[in-house]
Amino acid sequence: MRETKDRSYHHGDLRHALIDTALNMLATDQNWTFTLREVARRTGVSHAAPYKHFRDREELLRELARIGFDQLAETMTRAMFSNGLTIRERFTTGAQACIDFAFRNPGLYRLMFSADADKTADPHLHDTAMRTFHVLLQLLEEGQRDGSFRPVPISGQAGACWAQVHGLAMLAISGQLLEEKVGKEPVSAALDVLLNGLCCNT
Repeated sequence: MRETKDRSYHHGDLRHALIDTALNMLATDQNWTFTLREVARRTGVSHAAPYKHFRDREELLRELARIGFDQLAETMTRAMFSNGLTIRERFTTGAQACIDFAFRNPGLYRLMFSADADKTADPHLHDTAMRTFHVLLQLLEEGQRDGSFRPVPISGQAGACWAQVHGLAMLAISGQLLEEKVGKEPVSAALDVLLNGLCCNT
């Protein structure tokens, strides 16, 4: 029966089916302790089937992380490069989009920045993660060119922005942005402080 199910997938479909199953498991359990055998079982194929497409569990996890970074880059790009917004508004919108993405996909977001998503072992994953970072760099460079942001080394600005937005995202999905600690609108308040340091006119 299992062999029949395996053969029912066209070339490439099994890979997509395994990825979709793993993403659903990650979304449901918010962790990635599952095995390839469990992914195969939930996909309805033999336990050997995943090895036709993934060398091991770690390769599957890196693919899930790559998908996450690709989705995050698209989400931030749509938010940051909308027409009719000022640079400051675009930055805030993009940062909020990143945090919202993490909040909607906590398991995937944690995986993306975990040691299990080893970017040194997968150049494709590294390139996709850097594409996400370049969305931020592009906006900072544009802001410096038009005089909105201070003309200081872009790497320092990017590092500060990424650290704060990523930190807010991790705090949000961990339920740590408590009103008694950081007020009623902690994300907006923190982004305002960050932007006051970025902008030439505060």
